[in-house]
Amino acid sequence: MASLAEPREPTVAKDAFPNEKPPLDLPSSNDSLETASTVNEKALLRKLDLTLLPALTLLYLLSFLDRSNVANARLEGLVTDLNITGNQYLTCLTVYFIGYVLFEIPCNIILKRTSPKLWLPTLTIAWGIVATLMGVTQNLAGFLIARFFLGVTESGLFPGVVFYLSMWYKRSEQHYRVALFFSAASLAGAFGGVLAWGIAHMRGVGGLNGWRWIFILEGLLTIIVAASAYFFVVNYPATAGFLSDDEREFIYNRLKSDNDATRNEAFTWGNVSRALKDPKVWLYGAGFHTMSLPLYTLSLFLPTIIKELGYTAAQAQLLTVPPYAVAFVLTIVVAIYSERTKMRAPFIMGGSSLAIIGYIILLATSGKPGLSYFGTILAAAGIYPATALVLAWPANNVSGQTKRATANAMQISIGNMGAVLGTQLYRTESAPRFFVGHGFALGYLFSNVLVVGTLWWVLKQENGRRERGERNARLEGVKEDEWLGDDDPRWIFQL
Repeated sequence: MASLAEPREPTVAKDAFPNEKPPLDLPSSNDSLETASTVNEKALLRKLDLTLLPALTLLYLLSFLDRSNVANARLEGLVTDLNITGNQYLTCLTVYFIGYVLFEIPCNIILKRTSPKLWLPTLTIAWGIVATLMGVTQNLAGFLIARFFLGVTESGLFPGVVFYLSMWYKRSEQHYRVALFFSAASLAGAFGGVLAWGIAHMRGVGGLNGWRWIFILEGLLTIIVAASAYFFVVNYPATAGFLSDDEREFIYNRLKSDNDATRNEAFTWGNVSRALKDPKVWLYGAGFHTMSLPLYTLSLFLPTIIKELGYTAAQAQLLTVPPYAVAFVLTIVVAIYSERTKMRAPFIMGGSSLAIIGYIILLATSGKPGLSYFGTILAAAGIYPATALVLAWPANNVSGQTKRATANAMQISIGNMGAVLGTQLYRTESAPRFFVGHGFALGYLFSNVLVVGTLWWVLKQENGRRERGERNARLEGVKEDEWLGDDDPRWIFQL
């Protein structure tokens, strides 16, 4: 599907990439034809992928590891040492998402007004320090404060990276990259179980229990990687040192005809307001809201769910690896097929349906740990691929840099409100069947199918109106160099 319908190309300023001035004169249309003949597009995309994605994926892997390792720490004596009751432990999980939701939009506004090279590593160092300090807390109050500020400091990474990638790749290329980036979440789950199993053997070293070493060592790893991230995270194409002049020009021209990444858009609160008033942005948020509850309840409670099936703590740590490994592979496979077919909604709905089967198995089986464990694999295999595509959708479809940055942050803020609820559902007294938690996850997944189906229909109807010329009145009085963002009739939404 073409990204723009009969585009009337706007004039783009030479300092088009945000907060930067390009180190060369940007090309004329004749120059761009010359440049296109000297640059291999596939080779350039591979170069971008190998330069940008490993660094960003590593940061997100550490982010997900530091937020979800509390589930592993619980099995290694966290609640006993800090005298935390089952319900107090759930409150510790909840406050993380409160901090996350409150600071998501401000963090993306700061990113828009600063630069990725400065902001993303700084955030990572901040949460690495907080994650490390969780390992030395001595009581419930200290742990609650640490969890809250972990949410605050981690809140800017994911929406910031989604916005950042939209400034490098064409719309049809972004969701695959976001999916690769998000696959680090399932990879973190797999590594987290193995790391926790190994680190737990350090109990007694330095007079500390194993759960403290989980937080300390994984937090210190984050700080070390973040300090080096100042050197391997780059800003935007106009000043990226790893690109040649021809490659920089080529990127500029391929983005200029596809999206708004090359436009010199100043930050305005009016564009923030446009995102807040757009019903489609709220639907993107609802799409993630209905995925975030099953996503985070699975990642935060999977070790406990498996242990309650009758396994030891050590066995449960290791048995968390296969569900995440399957989810990792399927996230990438589904992203590839979604890119090839240029469709999002059917794959999201398919993933949710697979997870629904998993939760039905968990709810319906009793006394059959093997079958119940298979249900957790199906749940993870459906949730992670679907979530990756849901999170990439607004980056593909929202035009206007500030509006898109706001929409990305809104989506995750709205979504994580589902996680706030989810952290209160898996109560100790409901073990081992966890009817309430599994039941809510099942209901949310059914809701996701409905929300995504509705959004698919809304976008398809709007595309039809634009293709029939019913929105062309919006172009009356609009100058040749003006762009109306995703309200522009030339903008076609990806389904």
